Amino acid sequence: MGILSGMMALIGGETSFYVVRVLLGIAEAGFFPGIIFYLTLWFPGVYRARIIGWFMAAIPLSSVLGAPVSGMILGIDGVGGLAGWQWLFILEAAPAIILSVVVWFYLTDRPADAKWLAPEERAWLDRRLSAEARQKEHAQSISVVQSLFNPKVLALALVYFGAVATNYGTAFWLPQIVKGFGLSNVMVGFVSAVPYIVGTIGMVIWSRRSDAMMERKWHAAIALLIAAVGIAGSTLFDDPTLKMIALSVGAFGVFAVLPVFWTFPTAFLSGAAAAAGIAAINSIGNLAGFFGPFIMGWLKDVTGTFSAGLWAISGCALMGMVIVLMLRHDTKLEEAPRAMGVAD
Repeated sequence: MGILSGMMALIGGETSFYVVRVLLGIAEAGFFPGIIFYLTLWFPGVYRARIIGWFMAAIPLSSVLGAPVSGMILGIDGVGGLAGWQWLFILEAAPAIILSVVVWFYLTDRPADAKWLAPEERAWLDRRLSAEARQKEHAQSISVVQSLFNPKVLALALVYFGAVATNYGTAFWLPQIVKGFGLSNVMVGFVSAVPYIVGTIGMVIWSRRSDAMMERKWHAAIALLIAAVGIAGSTLFDDPTLKMIALSVGAFGVFAVLPVFWTFPTAFLSGAAAAAGIAAINSIGNLAGFFGPFIMGWLKDVTGTFSAGLWAISGCALMGMVIVLMLRHDTKLEEAPRAMGVAD
């Protein structure tokens, strides 16, 4: 991904732009579901929400830090004969390339292979994760093909579609909403960062609370409800401060639900079935990455305001909430090691 992102600086026309973007999309497609699956190989279920939360907190945090950094990079226009936008792709690709080398040599597939862990730590993790896998297989054995068409997997894909539509629909148009306050471009960047700061806090706090209580359904449903209420509520205010408070409340729910959500498929899927199921959920859900911004833009053109679009994407969050409440979820599968006598 880093190499392809850096190559965006070298595009020389429309064709090369589309080719590199398609290749970048292919490279990115497996990254997120791969990481979620990788975390299942390392962290027992009772720790999983908070771990995913810390990992995914990088998403809103990158928006907080990325906007001002990108602005500064664009300001070095002409250095070395390159335009500022070219430097943007090159410099922001560098961390991914460097980290790819670190990951290759430092991260192992499983705890049993991690020489940097003490032997007793490796043994404890291996026992606990193996016990969880056996418990899931005993409760319900699902093959790779079955996981792709499993009703629960498809239902979770719809939940994720609703969450992603809410996330992307707001994120893509937030700068335009803030620009409508009459602020300068620099201030738009700083004000737009506020919901992401709240979202980062929401991810960390809500996922830890879910783990501590070992409760998933209501944590996911309440977060989706908060997202829907905050985003829809923002349409009721013309005052910029009140509108941003409402959008920040919505951002809390939008981001807080994500780490809790990903404990659902990892609680009943394991092994290759988990990899396939997670990939299916991610693929279907991310179609909302087009739908959310599109419906916001289309309704803005039709009505002349963002209100209808904000109501539409809040409806997507409510759809996800209803499906979550209808799902059967057994948190005991995440506590399997205790049930099987594996000590904490």
